[in-house]
Amino acid sequence: MDEFRIGMIGYKFMGKAHSEAYRSVPMYFPDTPKPIMKVICGRDGAAVAQAAKQFGWEESVTDWQELLKRDDIDVIDINAPSDAHKDIAIAAARAGKHVFCEKPLALSLADSREMLAVAEEAGIKHMIGFNYRYAPAVQLAKKLVADGRLGQIYHFRSNFLQDWILDPEFPLVWRLQKSIAGSGSHGDLGAHLIDMARFLVGEFSEVMGMSETFIKERPIASAMTGLSGAKVGKDAPRGAVDVDDATLFLTRFENGALGSFEATRFAAGHRCTNSFEINGSKGSVKFDFERMNELQVYFMDDAEDVQGFRRVLATDPAHAYMDHWWPAGHTIGYGQTFTHEVVELMEALKEDRQPAPNFVDGVKCQEVLEAVERSIDERRWVQISEM
Repeated sequence: MDEFRIGMIGYKFMGKAHSEAYRSVPMYFPDTPKPIMKVICGRDGAAVAQAAKQFGWEESVTDWQELLKRDDIDVIDINAPSDAHKDIAIAAARAGKHVFCEKPLALSLADSREMLAVAEEAGIKHMIGFNYRYAPAVQLAKKLVADGRLGQIYHFRSNFLQDWILDPEFPLVWRLQKSIAGSGSHGDLGAHLIDMARFLVGEFSEVMGMSETFIKERPIASAMTGLSGAKVGKDAPRGAVDVDDATLFLTRFENGALGSFEATRFAAGHRCTNSFEINGSKGSVKFDFERMNELQVYFMDDAEDVQGFRRVLATDPAHAYMDHWWPAGHTIGYGQTFTHEVVELMEALKEDRQPAPNFVDGVKCQEVLEAVERSIDERRWVQISEM
């Protein structure tokens, strides 16, 4: 097929990111099947109609179940809050629609496994949104590891640091409510680190973690305006924060490598520091998404007098996806990682294969997330095989 018709549920932060990606594919990847932006869905009729006009969707609806009944929809894109993922994805799969779901896959490992089982039974294609895999510099790191140019991998260390809820008077938005988000920084930020580690190094064997909620109560918002925006009335009542503000954990990978992970929203001065370092017997790489076009690379076999980390600007056509963008040396941004993600989805649908990452990766990530939570609760090392 030369095109696939999309029905998208969600229209705020991720809805805008996905919409930009769908619009970019035909311009920059003309040989990739075209995503047709048919219908966008959201609960607020006026707001979702405005989003449809702004983002470029043909029409808008307020009931996601309408999308499943339509013959002119091939793919259901789910970027609504996390508590909605399971019901929509299962219903979509049973209706024979392919599913592209933002992370985390669900609020629990059991729900994630059910989603995967239904998707496999239905025979649909399924994808989960771990967009950071699709930065060209990350793809380069993957290639260096896979080709053995870093040798045996000894360490993977990573952190995802933000500071947007440092103010104790910042309101109790949905990402700070366990019933909607599932967890705090651990499931929101840590999930990306876990997926990156699996993508680059391999499967986890065991974990041990610790976490903290620094601000126990926050004012309740009277209205929400997106990811971090909210309105708080004067003398607003306060509600309990029942998710983590910060989670740290250690791991041992199945291949013997060691790993350390830190996810927090209380790191002053860090807007979006999503970084990792890999150390191997032949060299190392370092990456920070705040400088997403760069990969720091070190090789042990360099001459002694010039040894040191080199800055590789991953913008030349030699790097993944870059031959579709600008002349060499011209950088790309956050939005392009979603474009690359959609390219993978469209190509997988055309080739009748599962895209990567998919619901299997979502389940694997959830296994690690919940193993860390069990470790925190029981104050011990937890084997992934226990989950």
